[in-house]
Amino acid sequence: MADNLRVWDAVKQVPPENLREIKGGRLSGKTDISPQWRYKAITQLFGPCGIGWKYSIDRLWREDCSDGQVFAFAQVSVFVKDGEKWSDPIPGQGGSMLIEKETKGPYSSDEGYKMAITDALSVALKMLGVAADVYMGLWDGSKYLNQPPNLTPYLIQLLGATADTLKPMFLEMAEDFRRDTESLDILTKLKDLKKAELGLT
Repeated sequence: MADNLRVWDAVKQVPPENLREIKGGRLSGKTDISPQWRYKAITQLFGPCGIGWKYSIDRLWREDCSDGQVFAFAQVSVFVKDGEKWSDPIPGQGGSMLIEKETKGPYSSDEGYKMAITDALSVALKMLGVAADVYMGLWDGSKYLNQPPNLTPYLIQLLGATADTLKPMFLEMAEDFRRDTESLDILTKLKDLKKAELGLT
C-alpha cells in the first residue's frame, strides 16, 4: 500500500509560495495553484516532459452559451514513464472562456484554448495526487487543517473536572480527538483515574 502511494505522497503538498487565494467572483476564497509548480513536481519524479512524462491534446472544441458567451474546452491525456514502460493514458478535461460578457461589452480572449488545456492538465494530474492535500481541504499553504489540537490544555482541564462536569467535558474532548487515537487513549485513562478519585461509578 505504501508503494502505491509513492507518487501521491511525493506531490500532494504544494509549497506556500505556489498558492494564491482567489479574491472576487464565484471562486472567491478558493485556492489557485501555480500550473508551473504542477509541471515541476511531476518532472522531479519522472524526468523532463517528453522523456519521463508527456501529454497529448486529444480534442479542442467550443460551446456557445447565453448572452453571446463562448466556452473553450480541451481534453488531454497524460502519460508517465515508470521504468521503461509508459502508463495508460490519464484523461483530463478542462475549460475556459473564449468570449465573456463584461460590463463594457463582450471580451474575447486569445488564450482561451491555452487556459482550457492548462485546466485539463491539472485535472489529469490530480489523479496522480498532484496538490491532493489542497483539493482534500487539508492544507492551506501554512498549516494542515483539521489536525488534532494540543493535548496539554485538555489534560489540565480534565484534572480540574468535578463530578458534574467530568462526563460532558470528556465527551467534547473525545470529539475533538476522534482522529487521534493515541491522544484519545491518554485522555480516556486520565478520565478513568479522575472518575475513581471522585468516587464515580
